[in-house]
Amino acid sequence: MYKHDNRIVVTLDAGGTNFVFGAMRGCEYITEPITYPSNAHDLYLCLETMVKGFHEVIDRLDEKPVAISFAFPGPADYPNGIIGGYLPNFPSFRDGVALGPMLHNEFGIPVFINNDGDLFAYGEAICGALPEVNNRLAEAGSAKRFHNLLGYTFGTGFGVGIVVNGQLNRGDNSCVETFCLPHKMKEGIIVEEGVAVRAIKRVYAEASGDYGHSFEPKEICEIADGKREGNVEAARKAFAEFGEVAGHAMAIAAQLIDGIIVIGGGITAAGRWIMPSLIKELRSELKILGGESVRRVQMEVFDLDDPVEFELFAKGNAKTISVRGTNLTVEYDDMKRIGVTLSRLGASRAISAGAYSFALTEIDRNDGKDD
Repeated sequence: MYKHDNRIVVTLDAGGTNFVFGAMRGCEYITEPITYPSNAHDLYLCLETMVKGFHEVIDRLDEKPVAISFAFPGPADYPNGIIGGYLPNFPSFRDGVALGPMLHNEFGIPVFINNDGDLFAYGEAICGALPEVNNRLAEAGSAKRFHNLLGYTFGTGFGVGIVVNGQLNRGDNSCVETFCLPHKMKEGIIVEEGVAVRAIKRVYAEASGDYGHSFEPKEICEIADGKREGNVEAARKAFAEFGEVAGHAMAIAAQLIDGIIVIGGGITAAGRWIMPSLIKELRSELKILGGESVRRVQMEVFDLDDPVEFELFAKGNAKTISVRGTNLTVEYDDMKRIGVTLSRLGASRAISAGAYSFALTEIDRNDGKDD
């Protein structure tokens, strides 16, 4: 929808260590990134850095941007641009900062702030996985199309975003979260303890007995691949357990949202070791009292990155049925199905594309109200 839009939106990747500023047009970066330390410990320095970075980007542009739009980690009143609450990476913001109004006052253009998981999902829905899947279905001759998307990010935490019929669901409290769901294997523990960088490192330590290891997930993946010395079985177990725990949490949302699932984040580089157990969990069954089993997810679940599975996904189960009392027939595909795919954009670009698209969506929506 916005891939061919000529308007410019200034963006920010707001990390606890660095701020990376940029600008997008048509869901593509048009400036070289500008990076500064975030100074997250000092509110005054942090805000000054933010203003400085945005000014530098805008000064490089050949026309005025229509908005500033970016993600900020942690709880917030996003519709009003107020950041506050428990923010481990931005402790100076905990008492509440009217960041959106401050930036609007400084630059005189609309400012939109959202959760990074939300913008990841929106970017994939507008510029990434969702249009790609629908294009592939069209090329395969399938009439099936998808309009809903669940976006998950695997990294230091377990993030989520939901898009329904092209609209980002921010919730009534800007609090759509998945990290706090229950862990499948550890009673009373949050799922994020099983779906995060720390989980891979912990499970590898437990399975290998090497509690003093200093491996990061990338290195544990190399061990699983047999490219680095270490405990291969423990490495593969770490990723398999990660996938199983993630799939358990995803099954809840997948059944409620009924759409495509796209996963991003650095850990997806180990997708070959994660996806089998994740897909298996989504396809698992639960018992009804009395012994009968039902699928956890009532739709068939396909791995869309597997060419064979995508062919079955596109084909569906089309049939022709008669209209009673007439000579008419209608086409009917009785296969209810969803699919899981890894991000092609990458988490950072998807978040920026989401920020870009969200800003233009809001601007267009508000312009329409004035007509």
